[in-house]
Amino acid sequence: MNRKVILTCAVTGASSAVLAKHPSIPRTPSEIAEAALEAAKAGAAVVHIHVRDPDTGAASNRFELYEDVVKKLRDASTDVIINLTCGMDGDLVLDCLDPIKIGQATTLDSSMARCLHATKLQPELSTLDCGTMAFGERIFVARMSDLREMAMLLQEAGVKPELECFDTGHIETAKRLISEGIINGPPVFQFCLSTGYGAPAIPSILQAMRELLPSGAVWAAFGCGADEMPMIGQVLALGGHVRVGLEDNIYLRRGVLASNAQLVDNAVEIIERMGASVATPGEARAILGVVKRG
Repeated sequence: MNRKVILTCAVTGASSAVLAKHPSIPRTPSEIAEAALEAAKAGAAVVHIHVRDPDTGAASNRFELYEDVVKKLRDASTDVIINLTCGMDGDLVLDCLDPIKIGQATTLDSSMARCLHATKLQPELSTLDCGTMAFGERIFVARMSDLREMAMLLQEAGVKPELECFDTGHIETAKRLISEGIINGPPVFQFCLSTGYGAPAIPSILQAMRELLPSGAVWAAFGCGADEMPMIGQVLALGGHVRVGLEDNIYLRRGVLASNAQLVDNAVEIIERMGASVATPGEARAILGVVKRG
């Protein structure tokens, strides 16, 4: 294969359900930064960052928490690429439809508020979830107007969006943003598979999503849970980059809890056994078309 593969580690995610299952899920800014640095040392070129309330572990979008994590990473002796989520505070919960009653669990905020931390802290990458979709009773809202505004704000801040696509239609939405000139090339796509709601992690779906990409796109994909490691081989065979981490899967093997570094170690081994090599942060920046920030 003889090519460089960008390995991303999604360090902690936003799920509250995992807190009871995995007592070592990174919660505080120090824990998140430490886990990210361990993943980078193990071979991750990119660390994807969510933040949590340090006391409760609940998902958060507080600016000062992102600021603390980013500062710790930039102060450390690491070259790792920082990727901040912009997928928070987009949830709409409807307690009743007749009459319509918005539930207290709703977090929906303005487009500017949802990406404020990214525009101020200016990481190399920031995720942009490319479609409104239902996660059970929760509706994640990403209207075209929301995406357009967020993409423009990120562009003005010099931050490249990672276009997260949970289904095939999301790719078409992303392509519209690209056609409007508010996504700088090369566009970077991330296929989010087997989340339990969007597209499943199966070869035919992965192949179909890849074929929908615009020319010159850089792309990666990941599977959740038991699909995490098997997806690496499938993605590599089709020319993509990969992601692992506790956001997507908390187990090293059945019944054995993992750390982020251990998941990265496993991914590195698969990549190398398939004849490829893991990209350094510098090599990843060249592939992604970004420059070091901070």
